[in-house]
Amino acid sequence: MTEGPRTRLAGRPVQLLLSLAIGLCALGWLAPAGDGERGATAHLASAAPLGGVNIPGVSAGASTASVDQEIAYARALHAKVVRLEVPWSALEPLAPGQIEPRALANTDRLMSDAAAAGIGVIALVQSTPCWASSAPASLLRDCGPEGESAANSWPPTSLAAVSAFAAFTAYLAQRYATSLAAIEIWNEPDQSNEDYFAGPEKPKRYAAILRAAYPAIKQANPQVPVLAGSLVGSNGLFLRALYAAGIKGYYNGLSVHFYTLVLASLRAIHETQLANGDNTPLWLSEFGWSSCWPKYKTQQEQACVTPSMQAANLSDTFRSLARTPWVAAEVVYKLQGNAREDFGVLSASGARKPAFTALSSVFTSPFGSPHPVTLSLRRNRGGVIASGSGPVGDYMELEAFRGTRLRYRALFVLDRFNRYSIALPHVLGTRGLRVRVYQYWAGLGKAAQASI
Repeated sequence: MTEGPRTRLAGRPVQLLLSLAIGLCALGWLAPAGDGERGATAHLASAAPLGGVNIPGVSAGASTASVDQEIAYARALHAKVVRLEVPWSALEPLAPGQIEPRALANTDRLMSDAAAAGIGVIALVQSTPCWASSAPASLLRDCGPEGESAANSWPPTSLAAVSAFAAFTAYLAQRYATSLAAIEIWNEPDQSNEDYFAGPEKPKRYAAILRAAYPAIKQANPQVPVLAGSLVGSNGLFLRALYAAGIKGYYNGLSVHFYTLVLASLRAIHETQLANGDNTPLWLSEFGWSSCWPKYKTQQEQACVTPSMQAANLSDTFRSLARTPWVAAEVVYKLQGNAREDFGVLSASGARKPAFTALSSVFTSPFGSPHPVTLSLRRNRGGVIASGSGPVGDYMELEAFRGTRLRYRALFVLDRFNRYSIALPHVLGTRGLRVRVYQYWAGLGKAAQASI
């Protein structure tokens, strides 16, 4: 997701469950991250991932007060980084090298505010100006320098346009050298709705702009990490296509956006990395929960939760990832909600939700234990029902033993309130059973056990 008039669907839960289930037994996710370039990724061996929040992107019409307020909120959260869109179309709307002064002034103000607050900026660069878009003529007719249109989602493809994009990213790297935590190349090229990266041959076209931008950025400022991918899909298909298109060696980290089974999704994509000889760290630059329950059941294809559950889920995710050496950053979507969605830790009116307090706490002290798995057993109509709760983010497993012999195993996921209730097969009986339940990420050492 990005701020602005358009939003995107944050994943496809059914497909995700099927694709992630394939790799559950693999233990590749325990492998340490490899050596990377310096900068924001060098902290991984000794510190928790950078904690941050997504804030609105740059626009020519933003007020100075709103820009100041966003960074003030992020500072109150104790965020280490903010992620925001720096749209190419807004800063170079008319021609290469012709920077729009109002958009530049707002970008300068935001970068200055962040630097003064000690907050790094992940600059998401996307949105093609009309003059560089590869959109068909039918879309280009409605493309203008003011506002967004469908043509802005089509990436540059000509040599001149790709070179102009690379030059623009280098300009940002040089101008904001001391403020940048990273430059992220485009948003969700694998997203099926094409709101961000439209047209055919997506892996090939994405690889082309990445391979052009990376050396340009490094020449302008070798210290700025470059993030590739910005993937919303966790099944690895698009990432493997990117590898085939030649992206390896042109980034310092992979950006991923996982809203469904966050921990399992990270593990799955990391295993894809390792299988392809890639050990660069992952930047979880979008994830979150919408506190839209009970008004809605789903929002942006994600299950709505309560405000207190949103807070608990964010805390548990940060606690679970605090000692994960191959995750460089966790950036929550997002700072403030609006009339269309409730993912913000602030309401649309600016009121602080429980999630705001929870984030402030884990940003300050990320180490700690997530909520434990719980388990209770009860007899019901000649059988046994196992029920309880657990921390968010991964598959769960139930195992039933008679004596030391494993008699039954079930793989499952928690409901939107992180609860479960499983009826054991009647053939197991109602006595002499020992049951344990654990989350894959936490492992058997954190299993809950009960006997009946």
